[in-house]
Amino acid sequence: MSNWRQLPDLGAPLPLARTEGAAVLLDLPDGERPTARLRFVDGDDLFVSWVWEHQRSSPRMTLIARDLVAPVLDRLARALPSPLPGESGVDALTRALTHGDLLDPEREQELAGMLTAALIPQWLGAELDALEEAGLRPHLRIQLSPSTAQLPWELLSTSGRERGVDMADASVLLPATLRNDPSRSVSPWSPSSPVAAVLDPVVPGFSDTSELGSVLGPVSPDSPLALAIDALGRRRMPQGDAFRRADIDRTALANALDGAGRLLYVGHVTASTHALDARLHLSDGADAPGDTPPIGAHRPYSAAEIALGGGVGLPPLTAPNRVALIACDSGTDLRFAEPTGLVAAFLHRGAEYVTATRWTLPTEAGLRRLVPALGDRAEGMLTDAVIAVNAAHESHDPVGALGAWQREQRRLWTSTGDPRHSPIMWGAFATAWAPEPVQAPSRV
Repeated sequence: MSNWRQLPDLGAPLPLARTEGAAVLLDLPDGERPTARLRFVDGDDLFVSWVWEHQRSSPRMTLIARDLVAPVLDRLARALPSPLPGESGVDALTRALTHGDLLDPEREQELAGMLTAALIPQWLGAELDALEEAGLRPHLRIQLSPSTAQLPWELLSTSGRERGVDMADASVLLPATLRNDPSRSVSPWSPSSPVAAVLDPVVPGFSDTSELGSVLGPVSPDSPLALAIDALGRRRMPQGDAFRRADIDRTALANALDGAGRLLYVGHVTASTHALDARLHLSDGADAPGDTPPIGAHRPYSAAEIALGGGVGLPPLTAPNRVALIACDSGTDLRFAEPTGLVAAFLHRGAEYVTATRWTLPTEAGLRRLVPALGDRAEGMLTDAVIAVNAAHESHDPVGALGAWQREQRRLWTSTGDPRHSPIMWGAFATAWAPEPVQAPSRV
């Protein structure tokens, strides 16, 4: 059982009976999985609220002083390979991979404890303990704030080995205005649905070793990743070569998604100063339709263009039910006051599940170069993640399946301290879930 730390009582006193963790078991129907919506809201301080679906009349809320939260969030930011203000991408990777907390077992455990103590209210921790003692694994749908957007729930816990990923499945909760938009329609999915696979596309004007160059490097035909993609068989669209193609632009992507149930994208995403300008990099030339300014010989594909279309000849994209964006900072939506980035764009256009990353993903070449303890064992760290996400999106429950892989990685990390299983890779992934909006009954 987790040993959640005591959080100072920073809000109004609460009746003792309501702070007892076992109260979460009241009114829980037999056979029903406990599900909570947990929200973090930035103000001068940090507001945390949550409500269990089976206790909707009893929402919980507390306030955490900003001076308690800020130092540990700053330490988390320094541990991640995403650039800090004034840093280049190379600087950020060097900082995080050479002396970052996420590659040192003791420092990572200390950071996890600090994050838990600062950000998880005692009341919520007691409820999670009570559910675990009852043999129940809850689903937490978490809506983070801009200041907490990179928080990896899966790592949180103050016990020596068990973490949040062991106690609950967690998914990203985007704002209700997006999820419940009455014009939003969720695309269908079945195990036999076609899969649009865009795997390390060539970006015009950028060599393999440049900033927007190859992510995967050479993929051997008998490698685990190639075999996993081959297993898709005739479902994979477009047919032909699977990796490093130069012909999948936005038009080809739209064609591949026609009738598809899934999109598996492995490549580059770049963030911007606002969420709608988050950019997906395909094999689009500068003359591709759209409003996003070209970068030399290449026009990026923005979240705004995916959601709304752009200019003449570029309609909004129709998204499949399941979308995986395995790329640096692909899940940056919640870092902005208006969380309308790539995750929101795909959900708006029909996706139910979108798996994306909270921070920059290091390539295997970068890990091999900057983490001496890995050497050639860095091979497979990124591709194993691609295989795991692909398998999760093939399953009935993508959130639970991804969590199972992360739990196994957590077990290997905390039992061995092997940097091959560091959360710098598996802790980056999170899945947003937004089922079909429930339509209010019409009034006669």
